[in-house]
Amino acid sequence: MSGVTVLAVGAAAGGAYWLLHTRGSPEETARRFAAAWQSDDSLKMLAELAAPQSLAAYDQQRKGLNVERATITLGKVVDHGDDTATADYTATLALKNIGDWSYTGQIDLKVADRAWKVDWSPKAVHPSMTGTAAFKLKTDWPQRGAITDSSGERIDTGSVGGSVQQLVGFLDKATAKDVAKLGPSYKEGDAIGRGGLQENFQKRLAGTPATEIMLGDKVLATIKGAEGKPLETTLDPQVQAAAVAAVRDLPKPTSLVAVRHGTGEILAVVNNRGGFNRALDGRYPPGSTFKAVTAIGLLSEGVSPGEQVTCPKFATIGGLKVRNSEHAEYGSLTFSDSFAYSCNTTIAPMAADRLGPDKLLKAAEMVGFNQPLSIGVPAAKASFPKAQSDAELAAESFGQARITASPLVMASVAAALADGTWRPPTLVPGLKQKAAEVKLPDGVADDLRAMMEAVVIKGTAKAAGLPEGTRGKTGTAEYGTGPELPSHAWFMGYRGEVAFAVVVEGGGGGGKVAAPVAASFLRGLASSLP
Repeated sequence: MSGVTVLAVGAAAGGAYWLLHTRGSPEETARRFAAAWQSDDSLKMLAELAAPQSLAAYDQQRKGLNVERATITLGKVVDHGDDTATADYTATLALKNIGDWSYTGQIDLKVADRAWKVDWSPKAVHPSMTGTAAFKLKTDWPQRGAITDSSGERIDTGSVGGSVQQLVGFLDKATAKDVAKLGPSYKEGDAIGRGGLQENFQKRLAGTPATEIMLGDKVLATIKGAEGKPLETTLDPQVQAAAVAAVRDLPKPTSLVAVRHGTGEILAVVNNRGGFNRALDGRYPPGSTFKAVTAIGLLSEGVSPGEQVTCPKFATIGGLKVRNSEHAEYGSLTFSDSFAYSCNTTIAPMAADRLGPDKLLKAAEMVGFNQPLSIGVPAAKASFPKAQSDAELAAESFGQARITASPLVMASVAAALADGTWRPPTLVPGLKQKAAEVKLPDGVADDLRAMMEAVVIKGTAKAAGLPEGTRGKTGTAEYGTGPELPSHAWFMGYRGEVAFAVVVEGGGGGGKVAAPVAASFLRGLASSLP
């Protein structure tokens, strides 16, 4: 009987022990609370509190200072021996557009319901916080970085031509929507970039503001600012001036892009009218300029420039009746001459017989089609859908069907043929590219250079007055619907280190309209060089 009594007393004592025992430790509670604060998990923070509280102050701190991330490092935890404790912490807040701000504080803890809990008060957010004071930023923006051409001359003053202004963008006053996007380091009315390089490189150009971090009317800290960094572009003032002069007075919308082959640097971008940047964003069928791309595929498959081919008046592929410009026919001739005379009835059957959809797609993607562009401002990607029929393949072989390209893309094609390697074009040196360089198959560029020279010497661009040493390809790209289709006039090519493409909207024949524009551009460029 006595043994039973002892056991009963022992059980009672054990139960009392567990009922009176304090669970956890101040260190464990402080660590969980700090981790929840760092991850912005209000539910887990609330679970550690001794009594229900509003934690809106943490949310206000994040929003008021535009905190991108918080790092809460727990320091010394002191148990005072009277069921209370304190935990030191260091908060490091990464503030958008400003940088890091660190401060130290303290979290109070106490035993509640036999467990260690956070004895929360406003000073747990920041030691200076009492009541409902709000965090805010007071900023002073530094001198904005300049945008320059490759010679170091500023092109962001507003006095440059319209084509350059399209690339640069302009400065505008921040709206409430802009502030919501950019963060509270900005205030309505602050200068921000709008469009073009000014907007795309806003952070770099704007720099970092000198910033006062405030809690109510009290300045908690001052962060030193940094001036905006300048942005150099690849635009060459002489090349740009020659391009402007070549297109300025033309009656139809005309665009010209020049690229330095060997680097992909964009030297000139010109549109002669309107607010739409056709040079970069235009989506035109490339017409017979695309025959240079089809020729890449054919030469890669073993066709030689001297191979005998035929250029009849008509050819039918997959039910599509193909003809040449002005219903021309040339009988038996070399592949090089058919290229010089721009024979649709030669290239279309050869593409169907020797390439097929997959190999033509591969040739197109070697020189920038379907490739992402990262030039520093928005630019339309060239589209080359894989042909779904023999008829579509035939139309694609001479730049029709669903193919679209901008003058920028076709200038980069010309640059690839001049250099032997396609390089993604860029307006900003050192800009990280999404697309990789592609080396053309051995010998292909050499053969095409000679074929492009034949275009100028005896082919469709013979009468254009192009300077000696120019190599290129004309294009007449039909668009629209109806029995008599209008056409865009194209010419793409290179001379020296400058590759280029020009398109005249609704201009008609490439040899008669676009090639003379290119000739004017090249003559103007030659006269401006020392």
